[in-house]
Amino acid sequence: MTLAFGAYAFFSISDAFSKLLAGRLDPFEVAFSGGVFGFLILPFLKQPGESYIDIVRPKLWGMWILRAACVFVATAASVEAFMLLPMPEALSLMFLMPLFVTILSVVLLKEKVTFWAWLAVLLGFVGVLIVLRPGFRALHFGHLCALVAAFANAGSVIAYRLADHEKTRLSLFGSSLIGPLVGNGVLMALHASWPASFVDWVYLFGYGFLAALGQLLMMMATALAPANRVALPQYSQMIWGVVLSYIVFKQPLDSWTFVGITVLMFSGVLNWIRQRIRYERMAMRERKARKAAAEAANRTAAASVIIKGAPGKPLRN
Repeated sequence: MTLAFGAYAFFSISDAFSKLLAGRLDPFEVAFSGGVFGFLILPFLKQPGESYIDIVRPKLWGMWILRAACVFVATAASVEAFMLLPMPEALSLMFLMPLFVTILSVVLLKEKVTFWAWLAVLLGFVGVLIVLRPGFRALHFGHLCALVAAFANAGSVIAYRLADHEKTRLSLFGSSLIGPLVGNGVLMALHASWPASFVDWVYLFGYGFLAALGQLLMMMATALAPANRVALPQYSQMIWGVVLSYIVFKQPLDSWTFVGITVLMFSGVLNWIRQRIRYERMAMRERKARKAAAEAANRTAAASVIIKGAPGKPLRN
């Protein structure tokens, strides 16, 4: 969880760097840099016996292309959203991802979703409505970009689940590099410009490198802890967003935004508690099944010993 907290901190600071580049560089150019700097963590992912060519040599090409497309859309849309919106506002919309994942899981994966799961995502949706207050505040292109980013990230999660037979980590991670590189590279070609100052280079490097470093920490975290525990610190991003928005961008929260963020974070905690209870019940059932299987094996072994050791009886005519 410490690694996960660090990863989400790096993600938040990376988003702040992208916001600092608003008006300086094209959003697609900024998103493209994220794919470039993502190559820095490949040596840490490569395992003995793997080849770097595995990045573009997946077993499931359909899922690989789907992930690449989703990550491309998510990066481009999120950079644009952070450039146009206050960070807490953009994050609140992007935190609708669990709602989209739940819906897509039911529709595409035919998964059963409990009442508590629906309650958690519904609370999250209510929190977003409180933050945005549609009808009382004007919504614009930045809000649409944040919503598209949340949906694209949900699509990426579903693609990962559908590609559970893909064993090579380089292949899994490669799609998240190639997607932004190709997609954003094509789109930025129309409006790309060389960074005008050293400060622009610093911001660009900060965005790309910290995003890649966050990805590395997240992979390390998921290797050491269950997914439900690693997911909980995600809501620390909102705290980072509020702090950075106030200190760096001089954008304080109003009271309703604070209420909406509180409801949104409560929905995340509720979802984490639900998942933890579910996993503990699954673990208990597995332990009981193993214990029952061991007891049955012991009884069978004991019975075979008794049968082998029983004295023979004379045959009757």
